[in-house]
Amino acid sequence: MAFWKRIQMKINKKWYPKSVLVGSPVSTEQLCKRIGAESTVSPADVRAVLTSLAPIMADYMSQGRSVKLDGIGSFYFTAVAVKGGSERKEDVTANQIAGVRVRFNPETRFTKNGSGTGKHATRGLSDTLIEWEEWKVEEKKTKKKGVGEVEIHGS
Repeated sequence: MAFWKRIQMKINKKWYPKSVLVGSPVSTEQLCKRIGAESTVSPADVRAVLTSLAPIMADYMSQGRSVKLDGIGSFYFTAVAVKGGSERKEDVTANQIAGVRVRFNPETRFTKNGSGTGKHATRGLSDTLIEWEEWKVEEKKTKKKGVGEVEIHGS
């Protein structure tokens, strides 16, 4: 079950629903145990594969390639340029790249519309039926969770 709360935008003073993340993020260990329980591989094997995944993906992306994981989506690098730019095309060099960002695009699936004409796009990881429940817990934004407190994350 997913949670939502009401928020008011400062810019237009209108109210909107906003998703709420609760608790701490799901850990790699939790993922490994669940995948192991729902498949024929052990949690240790899942961990070994996941541990190898990030550096191998980074290697491919550093070669200018994107990485597509079926059912999940595509990952790719983008360059972050220093501020200011250059007046002339000839003055642009790799020295103006200040950093790199990893970008993610969820997989898009196309299905026929109910009428049979046209197509409908859904994003992988988000086309699961989600049951939304309003978050009615008083929010306490804390650095550390104390006894009985819930960590709140906006998304």
